Amino acid sequence: MITIFFNLLETLLNYYSYAVVIGAVMSILMSFGVLDSRNSFVWKLSEILYRLTEPALRPIRAVLPTMGGIDFSPWILLIIIRFTIELLARIDFAIVAHSTQPLLF
Repeated sequence: MITIFFNLLETLLNYYSYAVVIGAVMSILMSFGVLDSRNSFVWKLSEILYRLTEPALRPIRAVLPTMGGIDFSPWILLIIIRFTIELLARIDFAIVAHSTQPLLF
């Protein structure tokens, strides 16, 4: 039962990382004028992705210094998500194996 919970969390974190990547790419394409933000579909999709990712990106942006207009916060968030997925996998394996050895990095 606990493995199902960890698999669900891993799947949700993977989907969230896809949303972060798609949101970052859309932001870049909109800033260069490749995507028209006046298009209804593009605007709705970018608004959904902004509302999904901004709560996690805002604290990272508050800590990161300004890097000449380049936003590294999505990449930092992706690293945090990947670290969290790896940690969840190790915790799941430790629970299933009844050992604390997998928790050591």
